[in-house]
Amino acid sequence: MPAECAGWRLDAALARLFPEHSRSRLQSWLKDGLIRIDGAEVAAKCKVHGGERVEFSVDASPVSGMADSAEDIAIDILYEDDELMVVDKCAGLVVHPGNGQPSGTLLNALLHHAPQLAAIPRAGIVHRLDKDTSGLMVVAKTLTAQTDLVRQLQARTVKRHYMALALGIVEGDGVVDAPMARHAVQRTKMAVVQSGGKEARTYYEVRERFDRCTLLECRLDTGRTHQIRVHLASIKHPLAGDPTYGRAKSGDARLDAFPRQALHAWRLALRHPASGAEMSWESPLPDDFAQLLDSLRD
Repeated sequence: MPAECAGWRLDAALARLFPEHSRSRLQSWLKDGLIRIDGAEVAAKCKVHGGERVEFSVDASPVSGMADSAEDIAIDILYEDDELMVVDKCAGLVVHPGNGQPSGTLLNALLHHAPQLAAIPRAGIVHRLDKDTSGLMVVAKTLTAQTDLVRQLQARTVKRHYMALALGIVEGDGVVDAPMARHAVQRTKMAVVQSGGKEARTYYEVRERFDRCTLLECRLDTGRTHQIRVHLASIKHPLAGDPTYGRAKSGDARLDAFPRQALHAWRLALRHPASGAEMSWESPLPDDFAQLLDSLRD
C-alpha cells in the first residue's frame, strides 16, 4: 500500500490503486475475504498506514450460486467482442432470476453462451429492461468493462432511446422531470413522489399520432425502475397494454388487446470501454409492436 494512502479508509485506498474496479465491488470482495491485507481479512472501513501487502484471490472466483445455472436459451446478439456484447432482448424474457422466476432468464442464457461470465457480478449485466419490454441491452464480459460501463451510466453518457405507444393524443414534445420512489402501498409498483424520491427525467418526442394514441420516442436521462411507464402515466398518457400503470379501457379494441406494455428499446449508444470508440446500435420494432402500428394506420 503506498505511503500516500496513510490515513485513508481501506476501500478508498483500494479504489485508487485499482480504478478498473468499482468501490462497491472492492467492498464486496473485502467482505467475502477475497482481498487480504498482510494475510488477514480486514473491514473496508479500517484505516491504512502505508506499506501493507495487498493480496487478491478473485480472478477465478465465480459469482455465488451462478456457476451451475447456465441454460440453453436462445438470445439475439447484435454485437460481441472480448469486452462486451449487445443483446436484443425479446418481450417476455426476465433479465435476472428472482422471486417466482428462479430460472429461464437472460442471465441464465448469458452463462450458457459465455461461461466466463460466472466470474462477473450479475453475469455482466449493467442495466435491465422490464420482462415485457423488448430491445437493446449491453452486457460486460470483463470486470474492467463492467466498471467502465457502470460509470458511463452514472455519468449519463450512455444514450438509450425507446419507442413507446402512449394512450391519448400527446400535443407536443416535452420532458417529465419528477422524482420516483416505491409506491407507498403497492410495493411492487413505482410512483412519482413529492419528496424523498430519486431524481428521474424522461424526454419524449412525438413520432406519429393516431386516433386514440401517440407513438413517442423517449430518451432516458436517468434509469429508474419502470421510469418511462410511470412518467407517461403521471401525465395521463400511460402505455398501451401496460397492466400495471395503464387505464382499464382505451376505447380501441386493438390497443386494449395488446398483451404487454408497448415499449421497445430501439437505440443504444456508448463509448467502448477498451478502445474508447463511440458505438451505437439500433433494433427494429418487434413484430407484435409493428403489426399493432400497421393496424392503427389502416
